[in-house]
Amino acid sequence: MEAALLAVHVLGGILFVGPVTVAASLFPRYVADGNTVGAAAALHRISWAYGRLALIVPLVGIALAFVQDRMGEIWITIAMVLTAIAGGLLAFRIVPEQRAALAAAPAPDRRTRLMALTGTFNFLWVVVVVLMVVRPGSDYVS
Repeated sequence: MEAALLAVHVLGGILFVGPVTVAASLFPRYVADGNTVGAAAALHRISWAYGRLALIVPLVGIALAFVQDRMGEIWITIAMVLTAIAGGLLAFRIVPEQRAALAAAPAPDRRTRLMALTGTFNFLWVVVVVLMVVRPGSDYVS
């Protein structure tokens, strides 16, 4: 059971979170060019759809933490908080900003804000991955 949960957790991160980070990062570049609005719309759809599919990653991660009896470890708690922040950033700031940018050509400051939001989103995921690998404060021996 543990191996299956770990496989789903890792594959979900690769297959769902990965495309969201790439699509969200590329969106500001393509929405600014009037000739690539179709590509920007596709990147927005990827951000929205894969963002929803990515919900499986923290859900399976929580189940995995329970199975491994590691739910109280600080790195798990920090990773869950950062994941919630990243998810909220995607759902309540990035995707709505993308939608607004598609409706009307974004001003340079709005595009810059969207790039900063996606950079922050991606950085949060980098920190979560590092926590998953390093496991600071863990007494678990693999």
